[in-house]
Amino acid sequence: MAKISDHDRQLYDEKVKVYVIMTKKLLDNEKKLLLESKKDTPSAALVKLTLVDEMLNLTSNYIAINGISHIVLKTKNEAILNDARKSLYQSVIYLEEAVSNYIDVPFSDYEEKLDLLETFNENQRYNLIRKMGLAIDLLEYVYGDNSKWRWTFVELEGRFATVAKNILDLRRVMEYSTFESPYYDATTYHLRLIKRLLNQSADRYREKYELSTGQIPDFKTGISYLGALRRLHILLAESEDAESVKKKMAIWKTKLEADHKRQEDAKKRA
Repeated sequence: MAKISDHDRQLYDEKVKVYVIMTKKLLDNEKKLLLESKKDTPSAALVKLTLVDEMLNLTSNYIAINGISHIVLKTKNEAILNDARKSLYQSVIYLEEAVSNYIDVPFSDYEEKLDLLETFNENQRYNLIRKMGLAIDLLEYVYGDNSKWRWTFVELEGRFATVAKNILDLRRVMEYSTFESPYYDATTYHLRLIKRLLNQSADRYREKYELSTGQIPDFKTGISYLGALRRLHILLAESEDAESVKKKMAIWKTKLEADHKRQEDAKKRA
């Protein structure tokens, strides 16, 4: 890497100054919001969603700093990208705390959490999910296809798919899916996104299993995402789609059993 000149370093410091100030404000605000979220009040759960939004803002802030580094210093700022990845993970964690991290379970297992978010309407929920998805896409793009974090993003994408599903109030989907509903567009696009994300997460975990880890739990997680997708199709009375996913699950489970048996036999021989 070429030596960075004093002029370029000074220019970089000048251009990132506003982002450094904003970073401090966001981190200070996170501390204050965390204290609010731990209080036994009706609004505590909603504060978690504000924390999610703030951490996404922080992620965008870090990505912007890296962009300046790339333009001015002609190099990635690995430390800043690491901070971006951590803040992005934290945003997902806060949302998991608000809506649960259950993948393939009945809605009744986590509906009580959504009762606490009733005033956060579907338009707001979909916009928050879109913002999180954009942050993930941007960070993956910045890291590039050959990043050492390639397989780590499989987990992040999966957790994103899970919270994208769990933040949607499935009790009101049919009501919101009518043309008269003010939430028609958000609900329609949210459902479409969830289906794509669940299927993508299943395929990505299968890819991770096949090309990287060879670990049975990764394959099982992929099947869990298919189960969640099938459960959603059934709830929406999409019988053909549900049957198609069921067949895919059956094929995957057959391979899983065969692979598991082969691994166990190899261990015995060893």
